[in-house]
Amino acid sequence: MVVNTSRAAEYPIDPIFLERWSPRAFDGSKINDKDLFTIFEAARWAPSSFNHQPWRFVYAHRDSAQWDDLVGLLMPFNAMWARHASVLIFILSDTMIQLPRQPAPSISHTHSFDAGAAWAFMALQAFRLGISTHGMAGVDFERARTMLSVPTSFRVEAAIAMGRAGDKAKLPAEMQAREVPSGRKALTEVVMEGRYLTKPA
Repeated sequence: MVVNTSRAAEYPIDPIFLERWSPRAFDGSKINDKDLFTIFEAARWAPSSFNHQPWRFVYAHRDSAQWDDLVGLLMPFNAMWARHASVLIFILSDTMIQLPRQPAPSISHTHSFDAGAAWAFMALQAFRLGISTHGMAGVDFERARTMLSVPTSFRVEAAIAMGRAGDKAKLPAEMQAREVPSGRKALTEVVMEGRYLTKPA
């Protein structure tokens, strides 16, 4: 997929990092399991602390019996547009880890960090296949835990809407103007050498 975007990097990077973005307009067309599991396969190869691989994915296709249940776990604003996606995915992470030479599992410091790496791999692989993704924290997390039968040691991290980009004219008017790739903070705002530095007022 090639996307026309006004984004510009401060340093040379692969174009995929500028071209990938998170639309809300989807066309609802079916994503076959070959493509979907290619995307999951990419996520499987993300790095993680002690190779613990704490991520888990619970998904539903839009034509499945579980679809309405998963859409119903989204906050109304997200459900309004995400229901037009082709697949919904909930990312979970295992908050406990069995460290080498330790007698019992302990709390993982990096479970969310590692699951985030898997999500990034997933988003980039999807883009390579011409499939868009949009992550969401607007989720009823307590209901999701119950509805998805999430084990107590796992955290529900986020939901992802996945599908091929659709016509933004189908979105409410106030959302259409936002249906463009977003910018990023300058490196000088987020990169600091040696210690955390607060810019002078």
